Amino acid sequence: MSKIRPIRWLLAASICVLLVIFSPLSAFATVTQIEEAPGQMLYQSRQNLRDRTGKSWQVVAFKRVRPDGSEMVSLRLVGFLGAVELDHNRSLTLTTSTGQTLTAKDVTNEISQGATALANVGEYDIQPVLSQLQSKISLQLTLPMLTGSAIELQIPSIAIQEWQTIADR
Repeated sequence: MSKIRPIRWLLAASICVLLVIFSPLSAFATVTQIEEAPGQMLYQSRQNLRDRTGKSWQVVAFKRVRPDGSEMVSLRLVGFLGAVELDHNRSLTLTTSTGQTLTAKDVTNEISQGATALANVGEYDIQPVLSQLQSKISLQLTLPMLTGSAIELQIPSIAIQEWQTIADR
């Protein structure tokens, strides 16, 4: 049995360190900033999550700042087309892991400006409730469906932190 020389240990350890430092890690989400038009900024955070039945959802929190200084903070939830039909006449329910329950008004029809809203897309005004959420605890969203049932999405605390970061910009 041959001895492993110290130089080989050093080389192996160096390679491991370099792999850890430079390997591409998948980020949960990031806050992006886009200038949509002169003086109009859009800040957003995107997550891809699965509901309890395994269906994929895109969760996008965003803040739009218009040239006149008016702001809007919304949460857009996008399910798979044909698999879900959101009830746009009912609010989104947000329940913290401590049991606090809040609601966010569905503004999908207001945003669509007369166009028919897609059944799998919901947009909710979360600005009034963001300051009431604790950034260190998770959240459950209960999405109302046209069938009368509901779909639940678990939102990790890191997402809530990003939503609050967006609102503070």
